[in-house]
Amino acid sequence: MAEISAIPSMIKGPDTAEIRNQAMREAAEALEAQFLAEMLKSAGLGEARESFGGGIGEEQFASFLRQEQAREMVGAGGIGLAESIFNAMKRLDGHDG
Repeated sequence: MAEISAIPSMIKGPDTAEIRNQAMREAAEALEAQFLAEMLKSAGLGEARESFGGGIGEEQFASFLRQEQAREMVGAGGIGLAESIFNAMKRLDGHDG
């Protein structure tokens, strides 16, 4: 049985390119979101405050906050990294257009 990730390459027809492009765009956006989450972490977003902080719970859930904020940033246009990654993936896939 074929793996799910191999299915788009096995599909024949006009929608194949659309399916592959959508999958590549989603992967590129996920990578940009992960990059932005790491940048937010380096910037100190979600770090526990010295006084009146939320304790251990705040520290444990800070990564979820950063990830969601990064996804929202990508959804609002991001920093252009996803588009660059997507275009590079299309070139590697053999579709320049």
